[in-house]
Amino acid sequence: MRTDHTMQQRTPTRIGFVGLGSMGSGMTRNLLKAGFELVVHDARRELLDEYAALGAEVADSAAAAAASAGTVITMLPTPAIVNEVVNGPDGILAGLPDEGTWIDMSTSVPAVADDVRRRTPDRGIVVLDAPVSGMAVGAAAGRLQIFIGGDAEQVERLRPVFEAMGDPERILHVGPHGAGYAVKLMINQLWFSHLVATAEVLAVGVKAGVDLGVLRDALVASPANSNFLEHDVVSILQHGDYDEGFAIALACKDLGLSTDLAATVGVPVEVSAVVEQVYRRARATYGDRAGEMTPFQLYEDLLGRPMRLGGDAEARRAVTA
Repeated sequence: MRTDHTMQQRTPTRIGFVGLGSMGSGMTRNLLKAGFELVVHDARRELLDEYAALGAEVADSAAAAAASAGTVITMLPTPAIVNEVVNGPDGILAGLPDEGTWIDMSTSVPAVADDVRRRTPDRGIVVLDAPVSGMAVGAAAGRLQIFIGGDAEQVERLRPVFEAMGDPERILHVGPHGAGYAVKLMINQLWFSHLVATAEVLAVGVKAGVDLGVLRDALVASPANSNFLEHDVVSILQHGDYDEGFAIALACKDLGLSTDLAATVGVPVEVSAVVEQVYRRARATYGDRAGEMTPFQLYEDLLGRPMRLGGDAEARRAVTA
């Protein structure tokens, strides 16, 4: 193991990034805008030419990206893919130098990162879990919320990297290794629960004869208000946008991870289990690539019509005024 600790003492200027999907695309572009040198890799080769044109170095493998940069970020769809990208024959561990840094920003579980720490005790590798919230639009705008688990000193060393991708006021060190993963899974679980509960309540009220706008205004003015009801659901109610930027197949994956975590720590989650089943029914009904808010459509189908606000919903506040 190296003994000068130089790799762990300074903020890196060169970053490897593996995973150039809807989230990784915005994150990498913001790293480039912030002046970081970037080494990128993705299994989809057709994406790499675009990054070369933007000034990034293209790596043939995750191992090559890690070896070239010394600090590497992963933003990948599932824990199984994270495991393969990190531990495979051309994976990150095969290329990452001793005292290098791996930051996993995927929505994942602690097991893969824990295994890396167990397998490399003498290499001095820094591992942080730093999943994000904010969807693809937040990634593109550089305004992600980031939840980081790991050593506090390393979090501060790498803060400029995180600030290139996220809102500085919402980059949170949430605890030791694994805490970032847990916080993100719980945020997703609660958001999905808000969606299903909101769809159910609006459908019942509309079916009972209440005007949709009046019902929503009453709920927003009440103690039952939520950020989802006040803000997120507007994309559906005004535009019929179920957020296809994040596929329901991935939402179901996240729900499975959160209920698995609950089982691991021994907490019964009856409500979450029902929400997961509603999501899986929507996935079976509308397909893997339907948007993450598509379960709302199940309730619209029961009504026999979409739930849409007439006119400018923000201008009409008779109940809440």
